[in-house]
Amino acid sequence: MTLLPADIPTDLWIGARQRPATGGATFEVHDPATGEVLTRVADASAPDALAALDAAVTAQQRWAEVSPREKSQVLGRIFRGVEQRGEDFARVMTLEMGKPLAESRGEVAYGNEYFRWFAEEAVRWPGRFQQAPAGNGSILVTRAPVGPVLAITPWNFPLAMATRKIAPALAAGCPIIVKPAKETPLTMLLLGDVLREALPAECSGLVSILPTTDSSGVSSTLMADKRLRKITFTGSTGVGKHLVRQSAENLLRTSMELGGNAAFVVAEDADMDLTIDAAMQAKMRNGGEACIAANRFLVHEAVAEEFSRRLSARMAAIRCGHGLEEGVNLGPMITREQRDKVAELVREAVDMGARVTTGGEIPDRSGWFYPATVVVDIPEDARILHEEIFGPVATVSTFATLEEGVALANNTDFGLAAYGFSRSLDTARYLAENLRAGMVGINRGVISDPAAPFGGIKESGFGREGGIEGIEEYLDTRYIAV
Repeated sequence: MTLLPADIPTDLWIGARQRPATGGATFEVHDPATGEVLTRVADASAPDALAALDAAVTAQQRWAEVSPREKSQVLGRIFRGVEQRGEDFARVMTLEMGKPLAESRGEVAYGNEYFRWFAEEAVRWPGRFQQAPAGNGSILVTRAPVGPVLAITPWNFPLAMATRKIAPALAAGCPIIVKPAKETPLTMLLLGDVLREALPAECSGLVSILPTTDSSGVSSTLMADKRLRKITFTGSTGVGKHLVRQSAENLLRTSMELGGNAAFVVAEDADMDLTIDAAMQAKMRNGGEACIAANRFLVHEAVAEEFSRRLSARMAAIRCGHGLEEGVNLGPMITREQRDKVAELVREAVDMGARVTTGGEIPDRSGWFYPATVVVDIPEDARILHEEIFGPVATVSTFATLEEGVALANNTDFGLAAYGFSRSLDTARYLAENLRAGMVGINRGVISDPAAPFGGIKESGFGREGGIEGIEEYLDTRYIAV
């Protein structure tokens, strides 16, 4: 199998310089398709975190002297740098995370768009000026950078989950310390190389990258320091709740993009060709390891048999394998533990009376593979309907009326994404207005867009990434009475 690029960075990035972790600690990074060790990277600890924060504080003062137009140009340089090394990013991502190379290329293009989008937003900070209603002066509203930011990013989209935090932070004038997931640090370390070349030398501490096996220790150290002013996190709801509680001590600004349990509602009059194509996109993007992946397919009983049959046929045609192999469209899951969790959810549902129409068995091969799977006739109290699957498994349930279908869709503690399908304008409008989620796709299976606000409600978190709303998360509002 093709190896990593020879020049892949493996040390910490602090102040635009590579440096080993304090004490020289390292940890292994594995290829989930084989279980083999790809390389070892520096393992950051509390002293490294404080060194990164020191660099951030100094860099923020210097970055404040840079004009909005110059900030925009720096972000443009980062965009072009990632674009030029796009194939390296894609290959590294496939090797450490497992997704097929074509999907990795797609993530590089999507994730990089956040640098281009926020390069444009850097010169458009919001603000307003108005006459005071009492007639005794004027009201001036301006924005100011929040301050140093800690970004904790997940393994499933190693580039995009970080770029949509780094780009708005820089556009808003904030330095940022990135703690990538220990499973996938290499993509971020490669981005450090691009940042080193693009950032002004006098602002070298604007972005630090700290891979670590001690996530709790590093984040706790930073969050206890009053110089840190914001934390942005993408990951599980449980960890997000813990971080929110922890953030209260210093009243940090927080953005939380947490778990999901997306419903995919198919009305009786849905265009079935379009719906099946969208179902494959919404379920199988990233092998189902996505927070907005369709978890529960809720289908009108009149078309449920056709939907299940056609979806099963499409899922059965998917080929598993190493993401660098030609013709592979489903890679491994990230770890054995994640693969076994998905297998357990399917097995429990079957034990309760559900049926598997395709897949459902762990293949006899190296790596953490699980096949594309469809499960039908699922009891309402099965865990698989109430927990985030985070894998290549589609569950199909039925409803008799549209109101019942929407009620089933909303019967979850989560509210990140939902999908609705119908040929009728009235039905589509009903779905759009009544599906309770921060993002709703109508007759679309792909909804992520750097120009749109990404985020959820309920236990899926708060705050938005992307769109004109994204930069607000990194800006404080200031009122000046004139």
